[in-house]
Amino acid sequence: MLIPTTSKTTKQRIIVISLVASVILIAVISLGIGYSSVSFNRIIPTFIGQGTFKEEFVIYSIRLPRIIITILAGMALAVSGAILQGITRNDLADPGIIGVNAGAGIGVAIFFLYFPIDVGSFIYALPIIAFISAFLIAILIYIFSYTKGIGLQPIKLILVGVGFSMACSGLMVVLISSSEREKVDFIAKWLAGSIWGTDWPFIIAILPWLLILIPFTLYKANKLDLLSFSEPVAVGVGVRVEKERVLLLVAAVALAAAAVSVTGGIAFVGLMAPHIAKSIIGPRNQLYLPIAILIGGLLLLIADTIGRNIIEPEGIAAGIMTALIGAPYFILLLLRK
Repeated sequence: MLIPTTSKTTKQRIIVISLVASVILIAVISLGIGYSSVSFNRIIPTFIGQGTFKEEFVIYSIRLPRIIITILAGMALAVSGAILQGITRNDLADPGIIGVNAGAGIGVAIFFLYFPIDVGSFIYALPIIAFISAFLIAILIYIFSYTKGIGLQPIKLILVGVGFSMACSGLMVVLISSSEREKVDFIAKWLAGSIWGTDWPFIIAILPWLLILIPFTLYKANKLDLLSFSEPVAVGVGVRVEKERVLLLVAAVALAAAAVSVTGGIAFVGLMAPHIAKSIIGPRNQLYLPIAILIGGLLLLIADTIGRNIIEPEGIAAGIMTALIGAPYFILLLLRK
């Protein structure tokens, strides 16, 4: 039995409101707990200017920018995963699994290890460097996954992507093997998915990417629906398949690169968020994408909050926490599909 569109739209709004409330709740919890804790009854007074110097420092300089970065990065990874799953017609596609994140990591590592770094421009250059590197890897993956006369082969794309991801990881080890200890420590934390861009300039650096590319993806939601069908069907209704695929692929790579440039190698968020959203509301992109965006932010925020507080003071990297949840989920999907 088909559920009327109006009913689904109402359901979507209720879910979106519930998810926004959940994000706010987890953000408040994350603000109050940690190595330097701030009691929950002091959070609101601190926000309205009645906090002590320590409370204001902990919230405004340490916790709040990290929470915002984490939410934004989770949202970006969720949209990137949804795009990749749509254009490849493969439910296992994820920027971390198919090599996009690893491609971004190569660019970040080379830039950080071998180029002179100016603190003022480093933050804003990082997403651009990550995007260029990830895009080059994505193009190679696309070329190797494409067969003339057949088109893009979804299973082949996953296998090629995993191969490129492993190759990039190997190259990363070679790059850091002869580098300075301090720089190696940074790259090691990046690889583990440690949220390192925890200051306000990092938010300013990645926010424009999201403000442009997330609305663009929502605008293209109908095209994503059509691309999820077979190529003859998409062509038959007037979709320029290759053009739309390339545009959406660029958007997916840019979103993933912007996210991982400040969070490190986070995997599985882009896999889980779209799947959870589809299971709640259905596979139509116009309905599930806004939900997936919020779920992505919520998942990464929960992972970072737990990881940050489970072992003090260093904690466990958010990328490791998402892998602990996401790897079994990936295996389950693999067995089912």
